[in-house]
Amino acid sequence: MKKYVCKVCGYVYDPAVGDPDSDIAPGTAFEDLPADWVCPLCGVGKEDFEPADE
Repeated sequence: MKKYVCKVCGYVYDPAVGDPDSDIAPGTAFEDLPADWVCPLCGVGKEDFEPADE
């Protein structure tokens, strides 16, 4: 599964980790995040993320 990076603050969403603070389980692909999920650091929506270069 691909990591995604926030274009605003640089937070990296790693599907292997999920987002425990938002009750997103490890193994959740970025595409499967709820539509109202926001960056845990700066609060922007999914539309402000892009695939991370790996």
